[in-house]
Amino acid sequence: MSESQFAFLRSIDTPTVCNLIEIVAPERRGAGYTVTHLHCPFPDLPPMVGFAKTVTMRARDKVGGPSYMAKRMDYLDYVAAAPQPGIAVIEDKDEPAGYGAFWGEVQTNVHKALGCLGTVTNGSIRDIAQVAERFQMLAGSITPSHAYVHVEEFGIPVTIHGMAVNSGDLIHADRHGAVVVPVASVDGMAAALDTLMKQEARIITAARKPGVTVEEIKAAFRG
Repeated sequence: MSESQFAFLRSIDTPTVCNLIEIVAPERRGAGYTVTHLHCPFPDLPPMVGFAKTVTMRARDKVGGPSYMAKRMDYLDYVAAAPQPGIAVIEDKDEPAGYGAFWGEVQTNVHKALGCLGTVTNGSIRDIAQVAERFQMLAGSITPSHAYVHVEEFGIPVTIHGMAVNSGDLIHADRHGAVVVPVASVDGMAAALDTLMKQEARIITAARKPGVTVEEIKAAFRG
């Protein structure tokens, strides 16, 4: 990924990314994105584009001891490692998911310091007013307690609201949700953007025309 490719992806929203993927990788049209609602407490933040740091967690059961502390330290090494920037993609394995919030004031500041732009999780978040500045969060719920929250595994495949993610996948996310972006398709997506925008503009212009007829709208669709 070059800086120009990152800049292109940051300049468009997640629905547009999905539309472009449909054009250049049509087999991806029905997969690779979140399919149910995620809470986004900061909808005005720009899209985040980064590489998945995949994690599973639980919060119902108490854990601790030297072995768990060693795992926490290894987890921090994983988050800080290349590729960067990162997006923490955390699958909450509790039933129900969100029993305890992984994300709050402390973890957002720690993960931001280690290169993360934000998180996508089916679990819960808290401390909305105190989280690290410009740290984006897409979450399944908002709850007040962290209970016995702990990392189980990391660097493994996870699924968040229907989106299957592998460690290191490129993620694009904003207020609408998240999608896995095929890196090999980014240049093709950039090349297809102008055509997509012109097609959409033609249809919208026709639809907004005073007194427009159905035949004129059909013509706009046909191009």
